[in-house]
Amino acid sequence: MRILVFDSGLGGLTVYEKIAAARAGDELIYAADDAAFPYGALAEAALVERVVGVAGELIAALAPDLVVIACNTASTLVLGPLRARHPGLPFVGTVPAIKPAAAASRSRLISVLGTPGTVARDYTQALVRQYAGDCDVTLVGAPKLARLAEEHMKGAAVADVEIAQEIAPCFVERGERRTDVVVLACTHYPLLAERLARLAPWPVDYIDPAPAIARRVDQLLGPPKAAPSEPRSGPALFTSGAPSAALAEALRRFSLEVRTIAEMTATPVLTAAGSPR
Repeated sequence: MRILVFDSGLGGLTVYEKIAAARAGDELIYAADDAAFPYGALAEAALVERVVGVAGELIAALAPDLVVIACNTASTLVLGPLRARHPGLPFVGTVPAIKPAAAASRSRLISVLGTPGTVARDYTQALVRQYAGDCDVTLVGAPKLARLAEEHMKGAAVADVEIAQEIAPCFVERGERRTDVVVLACTHYPLLAERLARLAPWPVDYIDPAPAIARRVDQLLGPPKAAPSEPRSGPALFTSGAPSAALAEALRRFSLEVRTIAEMTATPVLTAAGSPR
């Protein structure tokens, strides 16, 4: 099976890693539309047009058996248009893991840490009403955390204080109760997992959506045909062009080798300005 994992940047690596570990016999391709990162800066209509266009070109060129949209911001808006454009092709989206958070919370105080766009969406608030009606839910739109995760992956110095400021609103006290579960509603955030745990004012359970996404892929494609083993090397595509040497080295930890769009596709992929690259 050929599986395309698509994101605006590097957050989808956390999803790619889980799928690759479980499906060593399949061919995985990682595509980052980093020319348009961050998606949250786009108006909703522009975001839908962008993702449907770029993902559509990749689908036409690569003919995947399944596509994972490894981005909460995009998933809340584009899954419907993508499924309508590509009937018969299964898509797996990424949505805030509010249901398991509510099930796991003992204090009934949970927080949803996402981008401002994700936490503002009606879709996210509907999940809260449906699955966490008996919880006090704090929605936290972190304006800089995804970019900090990108910088961290690229080898730049990211100060602890910057991360701490982004996550501080997640930690709520109500009398003797404290937040005990934080939903990571952006696939970028698990890239900072060690630092999130270390900088928390008290211990909480952080819920990473990647394992659930990998399980959903198995449900749609059937059990892996090869036993779990070391993931084989796969290609990583970037709409902005070749990434830095430091990022290319970091990608090797995910068994990914940087390829160019031209090497993998016969059609151009749009740049942020909308012109072919």
